[in-house]
Amino acid sequence: MQTEIQALERNGTWELCSLPKGKKAMGCKWVYKVKLKSDGTVEKLKARLVAKGYTQIFGIDFDEIFSPVVKMATIRCLLALTASKGWSLHQLDINNAFLHGDLHEEIYMKMPEGMPNPYNLVCKLKKSLYGLKQASRQWFARLTLELEKLGFKKSLNDYSLFLKQNDPDIIILAVYVDDIVVTGTNNEAILALKTHLHSVFSIKDLGILHYFLGIEVVHLPQGIILTQRKFYKELISESGFDVSKVAKTPLPQKLKLLADQGDFCSNPTLYRKMVGKLNFLTHTRPDLSFAVQCLSQFMHQPRIQHMQALHHVLRYVAYTLGQGILLQATTQLTLKAYSDSYWGSYPNSRRSVTGYIMLLGNSPISWKSKKQGTVSMSSAEAEYRAMAAASTEVTWLVRLLTELGIVDLKPVKLSCDNQSTI
Repeated sequence: MQTEIQALERNGTWELCSLPKGKKAMGCKWVYKVKLKSDGTVEKLKARLVAKGYTQIFGIDFDEIFSPVVKMATIRCLLALTASKGWSLHQLDINNAFLHGDLHEEIYMKMPEGMPNPYNLVCKLKKSLYGLKQASRQWFARLTLELEKLGFKKSLNDYSLFLKQNDPDIIILAVYVDDIVVTGTNNEAILALKTHLHSVFSIKDLGILHYFLGIEVVHLPQGIILTQRKFYKELISESGFDVSKVAKTPLPQKLKLLADQGDFCSNPTLYRKMVGKLNFLTHTRPDLSFAVQCLSQFMHQPRIQHMQALHHVLRYVAYTLGQGILLQATTQLTLKAYSDSYWGSYPNSRRSVTGYIMLLGNSPISWKSKKQGTVSMSSAEAEYRAMAAASTEVTWLVRLLTELGIVDLKPVKLSCDNQSTI
């Protein structure tokens, strides 16, 4: 707590003053967290001062609050590219990232617990603080401004991706709130970038990328492996289910889940929590995508049959605990796409399911399983909608990969197993 207060004061986050007449000071609280390494051991104990931003009023205390984060497909493209080119991957963490954003609104906050306040003063915030609705947006704006000064340009295909090109060198930087991944052809330029960011923001250099957003990154001569073994174990232990019986498929074959049959399950909160966590697992597990989107249809009123299907998925996850994806190191960086559909898969709505996967070389970089928005009258129509969805993703990926320096991607081969659709 003392370290956090010192960082706030050193950063000039607030100035002490008397509360002006007609103004109201929001509260704040301390939040404590045990930060763990990827192997589950304790990294550090952290205390963070958080403003009670839920009391803010739109138009008075805040305006725009949206802050972009890098897409997972972009991260996979970046890792596949570095695996093929042999570039080094660096990870940075910004110390007290949200405190660097400048505030444009007049906001007052009560003095934090643990600080003496004999004159009953309040804190007039000059910089953003964790918990404020606009904090993440202001931090991203501040980081963008600094990167643009260094000659970086924001990608037109992912606003959290920044590129700096000086032929033949390129430096690529991906931002997910305060976690930053940097790669490129020039290690000296990357080192200079780290030094500059540290002088401006105070960064923590985490070295070569090994653990990012709960994803474990393993570097091998054959390429890069992405897995979420630690997250799997936490998920299974939190569920409380018996997963000793093996399940070899994500869902039972020919399973048809109905929205209006069977008794309601006794613990809908657990169902929603587990499905939400499984959704995060699909970042490295394409094989879970269809099962998770099936279970997601019943979050509002889960029934016993849905809970049984969830149990089956968890038994499959326990059986395939170490699985992930391999982003292969290859010189043949061609883009291939595969699409399919499941016609009329939902008996209640008669909607079909779109499925597609994109490969860069032999590395899976983007996939999706999603219920279609309208009823398809034939399997050919459902397949055509799936191809249309896949083609939009291909178009975006071609633009993104061209920005990253991969050229001659066109024409892209899109494969489908329905002749009338083709």
